[in-house]
Amino acid sequence: MINTGKLSGLTVLITGASRGIGKAIALKVAKDGANVIIAAKTAEPHPKLPGTIYTAAEEVEKSGGKSLPCIVDVRDEVQVKKAIEEGVKKFGGIDILINNASAISLTGTEETEMKRYDLMHNINTRGTFLMSKECLRYLKKSKHAHILNLSPPLNMQPHWFKNHVAYTMAKYGMSMCVLGMHEELKPFNIAVNALWPRTMIYTAASDLLLGNESSRYSRKPEIVADAAYAILTRDPKTATGNFYIDDEVLQAEGITDFAQYACDPNNLEGIIQDLFVGEQPPPSLTAQKSPSAASNELTGEVGKIFNAIKSNISAETVSKTQAVYEFVVTGDEAGKWYIDLKTGEGACGQGEPPSQPDATLTMDSKNFFSLFSGKLKPATAYMTGKLKVKGNLQQVMKLEKLMGKIKSKL
Repeated sequence: MINTGKLSGLTVLITGASRGIGKAIALKVAKDGANVIIAAKTAEPHPKLPGTIYTAAEEVEKSGGKSLPCIVDVRDEVQVKKAIEEGVKKFGGIDILINNASAISLTGTEETEMKRYDLMHNINTRGTFLMSKECLRYLKKSKHAHILNLSPPLNMQPHWFKNHVAYTMAKYGMSMCVLGMHEELKPFNIAVNALWPRTMIYTAASDLLLGNESSRYSRKPEIVADAAYAILTRDPKTATGNFYIDDEVLQAEGITDFAQYACDPNNLEGIIQDLFVGEQPPPSLTAQKSPSAASNELTGEVGKIFNAIKSNISAETVSKTQAVYEFVVTGDEAGKWYIDLKTGEGACGQGEPPSQPDATLTMDSKNFFSLFSGKLKPATAYMTGKLKVKGNLQQVMKLEKLMGKIKSKL
């Protein structure tokens, strides 16, 4: 997406802009010569995640914009008001607000601690509402006012709730802000929209959550930044009240080459659809057989899988993996199984693992076979709720190499 200069001189406040999608948007608008208020918590380097508000500010300046780094926890009303006041004092106003800050926990009801529930709702929904509320007095004075929330379309299909209802509620709260504020703020010519990626986006946070293998199945943050730029350069009087999907926005701008946004251009078919997109998880993420056919094919297949695993365990596999896995299989072939890739030359079998597992994986037997036969990738299974994990998720991602060895034998 080529920069047009339409945002030159405008002031853009972005929450969560020290890294990831927020920073990508900041750098994109900076190329137009925009003023960027970087509102994020990270003032000191994170032990595992790169970037601070100050390093992001330096990159904004190098990209052609002006910057103001502000330490902001969007849950803190005092910090929010202070950042807005400092931004207005330095740049004279606020024209665009991007509510990007978010917290995630893809856990079921019983596994979701209330402190994690509160964190998601206070950052996602309350933080979006608070930041929007406090910016309004300045947005009303702008001739090009936009609020853009990084939140999904309000897809009310039950499967988007059942595996992580707390997170869905918190993200949909951001989207409900779009629904209501769009109507409320139309008289002031303030555009209010949502933007959501069609696919998983590779960031340092996703790397931490899913391991570095997640890049193979992701697009770059720049696709969201380009889509955001396209939206923000549109007339706020007419481009409002929409739940945009990133590649649809870019298609409308004439962009057809989406391989440029893939982290791995050689794995375009393997890119994972994001949550909340479509009426149901896409067919490419599930086994391509009818339930009855799948049941017939899968009879006795769990044992066959573990025989294949046993023949492919080596000292090298153990050395590179260093993890013990427990499998709780439900459905037609319910039972417990294990893979020990930590002890000696490794082992696998039925029953309890010989030592404390690093990760416990719970799956229906049909999905279990799809996982080990290569039809379903670990990240896909986890994101779509087919795989539930307790323990070290990054260790689970290491199983993919073992799956690659055995799928030809199944």
